[in-house]
Amino acid sequence: MRIVCLQHVSFEGPAGIGAWAAARGFPVSVVRLFANEPLPGRDAFDLLVILGGPMSVHDEERFDWLRPEQRFIRHAIENGKGVLGICLGAQLIAQAMGAQVWVNEHREIGWFPVRQTPEAGTHPVFSVLPAAFTAFHWHGETFDLPAGATRLAQSDGCAHQAFAIGPRVLGLQFHLESTPESVEALIQNCPGDLAPGRFVQEACAMRTAHPQFQEANRLLASVLDRLG
Repeated sequence: MRIVCLQHVSFEGPAGIGAWAAARGFPVSVVRLFANEPLPGRDAFDLLVILGGPMSVHDEERFDWLRPEQRFIRHAIENGKGVLGICLGAQLIAQAMGAQVWVNEHREIGWFPVRQTPEAGTHPVFSVLPAAFTAFHWHGETFDLPAGATRLAQSDGCAHQAFAIGPRVLGLQFHLESTPESVEALIQNCPGDLAPGRFVQEACAMRTAHPQFQEANRLLASVLDRLG
């Protein structure tokens, strides 16, 4: 399986996705949109992964690659590709498919529980996850569901934590790919996001959650094994 990751900033890369792919011998190409690297050919991948980033989907005037990226995402979905969007990536899928993205009531940053919706149990990919689990979060915006999408998960801080469009398109507001290194990169590069809030952990709490990193990566592997 050939994997393409769309990367939006230098400090938020594939993280645990790379380890999962390497263990299975799958090639991974990373397109660094922030460095103006071109989007790949539409037949160059089997699974498209859209990574996170600190910008908003509404920042098209600041980042001129956002509009072409959304057109690319929509085309991939319409042509039956496997697509996984993470955090900003999920928001980009939502907007590309006609839904609204807006500022959430709460910023959600750190390790917090996620709960499946009743509909999640019948989804061929998401049903592999437990009914409740802890995931890493770093977001201040959320999304409406695209037409025809199924809501799969929620949390106390955000009603729309995951959705699916059919069996091969998945948007996750939370991060299962996080590693100690990727979380440290966010802490170092986005310190302004850590102002106190109801769902904002202190940096030291995020850093010391070693068993949670391992479990999140295990759940990621379960999802990717089925999505691919």
